[in-house]
Amino acid sequence: MKIALGADHGGFELKETVKQHLIEKGYEVIDCGTYSSDSVDYPVFGRKAAICVKDGEADFGVLVCGTGIGISYAANKVPGIRCARLTDVYSAKLTRAHNDSNMMSLGARVTGPGLALEIVDAFLNEPFSNDPRHVHRLELIDEIAEEFSK
Repeated sequence: MKIALGADHGGFELKETVKQHLIEKGYEVIDCGTYSSDSVDYPVFGRKAAICVKDGEADFGVLVCGTGIGISYAANKVPGIRCARLTDVYSAKLTRAHNDSNMMSLGARVTGPGLALEIVDAFLNEPFSNDPRHVHRLELIDEIAEEFSK
């Protein structure tokens, strides 16, 4: 399984921790940057990772910025991306099971590395339920996106 990673300067260190964790677990990682703690703009790296997922180069994406909020906004502007900003394991499981999220984001300034790795593992290990009610809701979301893209 391939995982796209993206972070700004505020998330760089946690991205590197997540990257090493994923490699140790046998995942293939596509590192979309940033590659240092020098100040950068989070939308650039959220977009890069989201495009990897959208285009099928990666199965899932993990993003990190200071809060996880801004970078998730950027990723969610890419058609077909459902990026959830996560702070707990329960939400990580349900966003996969109910929402079929294909990306997640973390806040390096609000979530410690131990919990962050638990969240990543929960997200990547939880399958989409394919429950008809959840499929229907995702179809409704797609209809809304279509309506506003015209």
